[in-house]
Amino acid sequence: MKIKLNIILSAILISIAHLGFAQKFAYINSAEILTTMPEIKAADAEVESYQSILRKQGQQMVQDLKAKYDALDERDKRGELSPKMKNDEVESLKIEEQKLGEAQQNMSKQLQDKRHDLYQPILDKVNKAIDEIAKEAGYQFVFDTSTGILLYADPTQDISEKVKSKLGIKP
Repeated sequence: MKIKLNIILSAILISIAHLGFAQKFAYINSAEILTTMPEIKAADAEVESYQSILRKQGQQMVQDLKAKYDALDERDKRGELSPKMKNDEVESLKIEEQKLGEAQQNMSKQLQDKRHDLYQPILDKVNKAIDEIAKEAGYQFVFDTSTGILLYADPTQDISEKVKSKLGIKP
């Protein structure tokens, strides 16, 4: 009798312990969600347009500098420059070249800032939808399969469609 009671108590304790460790997991594919969002498509187009504008500005600056070098070379070939004048103008053009490099770095930073300004609100919106769904469904963990850190995922636990629905994205 005492052995039966110990076995029953052990079974109950094991069941309670097992319930205590029961956790709900879910996963999404954020890359797939993001590619279907109209906001991302609009942001991509705006970034591409901005990048094109910056690229044209940079190309124009390079062309202007090249034209100045070519003009200096032509004046030198015609013998219009003394060695001192040529040296002074070459130094001046080198300074412009450095400024061009700085401008290109600044343009890269501007593009990076533009990307951040456009994409961050979208990412915040997606994260908020994920948080809300996870809380509503009682998920303790939601993994992102697009990062490649998940080794196994039960397809019935994919909440990507729910996130899209929450974001107002039609299938």
